[in-house]
Amino acid sequence: MKILIAGATGSIGRHVVAMSLKMGHEPTALLRTPRKSTLLPQGVKIFHGDVSIPETLSGISDGIDAVIFTLGSDGKGRIGARAIDYGGVRNILKTLKKRSVRIVLMTAIGVTDRDGVYNRETESHDWKRRAERLVRASGHPYTIVRPGWFDYNKPDQHKIVMLQGDKHHSGTPADGVIAREQIARVLVGALTDHEAKNKTLELIAEYGDEQQDLTPLFSSLLPDSVEKNDGVLDIDNMPLDSEPPCIIHDLNAMSQ
Repeated sequence: MKILIAGATGSIGRHVVAMSLKMGHEPTALLRTPRKSTLLPQGVKIFHGDVSIPETLSGISDGIDAVIFTLGSDGKGRIGARAIDYGGVRNILKTLKKRSVRIVLMTAIGVTDRDGVYNRETESHDWKRRAERLVRASGHPYTIVRPGWFDYNKPDQHKIVMLQGDKHHSGTPADGVIAREQIARVLVGALTDHEAKNKTLELIAEYGDEQQDLTPLFSSLLPDSVEKNDGVLDIDNMPLDSEPPCIIHDLNAMSQ
């Protein structure tokens, strides 16, 4: 597949680029800063654009089969969360309206926790969750992955576990841990696994060996409900009728 990777030079994105190459795909890295191209393997195709500026994304959908979102606002607070975590996803999805592509979006474990200190200070969870809703509303086949804390796993903690319902809200590694390389494997693997289609999951690792085949893990998950624009088992603490008008406008525009 020809895969556009948004967030390609981030700590997960670099692994996604490498994993895409390993699995025989053709990745295109979306870069805002040209100098960051040195972080990528030689020969990787590059598209220069800024996800927060729609005009720079013209032509981004040409020839691609899939998009993997690993972008993040990197602690830039509410403005960054809205512009990148949400706005970046919205702006790219808008360019894909006339093209059928497979979408994989990475957000975060605990994304439904609205009352924690982190979300109260940054609103990052709320904006990531709104980005999830845009992906579901887009009509593209998708997988949404909410990984646990990156690389906090022990040396013998590599058994991949997929959960649903986002029930862990401590805001600490106690919510779940997972290796960056394993996150990349799941993100890229979801693109071509039919059992991953239209599902939302939390991703962690437990003690044990990593599985060779991810399909049984994906197949054990429930698909998201067409009527409910949230993860299938998510807590109902962000009702659509309480969302700002601009968010409702974006959702309606995405589903048309």
